[in-house]
Amino acid sequence: MAAAEEGSIEAAAGPRRRRWREPKLLTGAGIVIVIVLFGLLGPLLTQDPYAVDNIGMTPPSGDHLLGTTQTGEDVLAQLAHGTRGSLLIGVMVGAMTLALSSFFGILGAFVGGFLDELFSLFTNIVLVIPGLPLMIVIGSYVEQKSIFLVASVLALTGWAAGARVVRAQTLSLRDRDYVLATRVAGESTWRIICVEILPNLLPVLSSGFVFSIVFAILGEAGLAFIGIGASDSLTWGTMLADAQNGQALLLGGWWWFVAPGFLIAILGCGLALINFSIDEIINPKLRPARARKRSS
Repeated sequence: MAAAEEGSIEAAAGPRRRRWREPKLLTGAGIVIVIVLFGLLGPLLTQDPYAVDNIGMTPPSGDHLLGTTQTGEDVLAQLAHGTRGSLLIGVMVGAMTLALSSFFGILGAFVGGFLDELFSLFTNIVLVIPGLPLMIVIGSYVEQKSIFLVASVLALTGWAAGARVVRAQTLSLRDRDYVLATRVAGESTWRIICVEILPNLLPVLSSGFVFSIVFAILGEAGLAFIGIGASDSLTWGTMLADAQNGQALLLGGWWWFVAPGFLIAILGCGLALINFSIDEIINPKLRPARARKRSS
C-alpha cells in the first residue's frame, strides 16, 4: 500500500519536474545567468571605464577587445560596468513593482468593499499616467538623476498593470473552499493572505517580476537615449546615448553601440523565454501539444 502511494506521488511529481526542465526555460535561464555573472565579475576584471586614452575610435584589437570610444575609453570596461548598472535598475524596478502590485492587488481584492473600490480607482489613475512625460518633467527639475530616482519613476508608473492581473487572480481565489474554511476557523486576514492566497499567486507574481525587469531595462535605455537617464552611473542606455552624441554611426564605430544593443536584445530574449515558460507552467493550455501529452 505504501509502495503504491509512493509510486503515485512520484508519477505526479514527474511531469512537474519535467516542466522545469523545458529547453525554453533552461535556455533563458542560461542566458540570464551568463549576463548576471558578466555584470558581477566584469567590473572587477576590467580597467577604469572612464580612463581616457590618446587613441580614440579604435576597432576591437588585442589591447581593447571591444575597441574604444571617441575619447579613448575602453568599451569592454564600460560594457561591464553598464551591465551592472542596468541589472541593478531592472532588479530595483522589479522589486518595487512586485511590492506595489501585490499590496494593491491582493489586499484590495481580498478585503473587498470600499477598500477594493478605492484601490481599483487609484490603480486605474496610475495606469493612465504616462511614464515618459513624467520623467521629462522630473528631469527638467533634477540635475543629478540617480539610478534610484530613475528606478522609482519607472516603478511608480509601471506597477498598475500587474496589480490588475493580481487582483483578478485574488478574486478567483478568495471564494475557494479552503479560504472560506480558514475564515470560518477565525484565522486573521494577514495569515490567510500570506499562507493561503500568496503561495497560489507565486507563478503570477514571478511572471510579473520578470516582465518588470524587461520593462525597466528597456525603459531606462530609452530614457538615457534621449538624455534623461541616470547621470551618476553607467548603463547600457547611457552607452547608447554617448555613442549617439559621439556620432559613432557616422564615424564607423559600430562596436560602440552594437555591444550594449546586443546585450539588451539578448537579455530581453532570455527573460522573455523565462516568462513564456512560467506562463506555460501556470496555464497548461499554452503548452505545446507534445508537452501536454507527455505530462498527462
